Amino acid sequence: GQTRFEGFDEKILALYARGMTVREIQGLLLDQYQVEVGHDFISTVTDAGLTEVVAWQNRPLERLYPIVFFDALRVKIRRDGAVKNQAVYLALGVAADGTRDVLRLWIEQTEGAKFWRKVMNELRTRGVEDILIAVVDGRKGFPAAITGVFPQATVQPCSVQLTRFSLAYCGWQDRKPVVAALKEIYRAASAEEGARRLDVLADSELGKQYPMMAASWRRHWAEVIPFYDYPPEIRKMSYTTNAIESLNMQLRKVIKNRGHFPHEAAASKLIFLALRNIVKKWTKPSTHWGAAAHQFALKFGQRFVSPPAAMEKR
Repeated sequence: GQTRFEGFDEKILALYARGMTVREIQGLLLDQYQVEVGHDFISTVTDAGLTEVVAWQNRPLERLYPIVFFDALRVKIRRDGAVKNQAVYLALGVAADGTRDVLRLWIEQTEGAKFWRKVMNELRTRGVEDILIAVVDGRKGFPAAITGVFPQATVQPCSVQLTRFSLAYCGWQDRKPVVAALKEIYRAASAEEGARRLDVLADSELGKQYPMMAASWRRHWAEVIPFYDYPPEIRKMSYTTNAIESLNMQLRKVIKNRGHFPHEAAASKLIFLALRNIVKKWTKPSTHWGAAAHQFALKFGQRFVSPPAAMEKR
């Protein structure tokens, strides 16, 4: 009977969450434990993750998130008889106590204003009442969807994404000085100083060689300006999506050996199990959070320091 394998359930889930295929799991269990485990049994164990995915996707959330990062990674999923690149969207929230959590994942064939409104409404339905800063990667229709549901939220473009967009236009030999110039813009003390440094870049030899760089920043400048009102402590927490980029890098390590997923449920299952392992390690807030929390309280007042009783009971 299969009862002899019950002790291997968590081991199987852990191996699967690392991106191992069923055949690889079978081989490892045989080599290390001299136990033969059937394909169907492993599939049954991992399929239990689908039930957990549904519960996790619909669990209650905090009332307030000072920062939420929104980003996406691409995975190959079979749909309509063809393998297609689809985006897996993730929301990484920083709670009022500085702890991090992945709020949800979405797999969507097409994106746009309707999809982004659905994303925001789902977060609100699950208990989110306020987001102080939403860091996004410039997807069309996203900022309006955020403020349509959370009207007080400040939407901030991701500096990493703007930098990458700029680097796409320049040669490898010029990337280092371009990155240095862009950091000077984003780390300026004020919006006026940032705009001056952007003008300097545009008028420089590099700027004239790659005019689309300054043009892309100027297109997003109205969204960049609010960032300059933040003190350094908040900037450290919000100026980039490094946190979610690191998360995506860990997920890519898990899925890189998969040629493609047979369907969206399979992708959701593996990504959820991988996220579960990653989030388990997030037990403490950032070392910078204490100073940042003080500045959040000064900057946002009652929105940050006085959560309703509903949040305090959680």
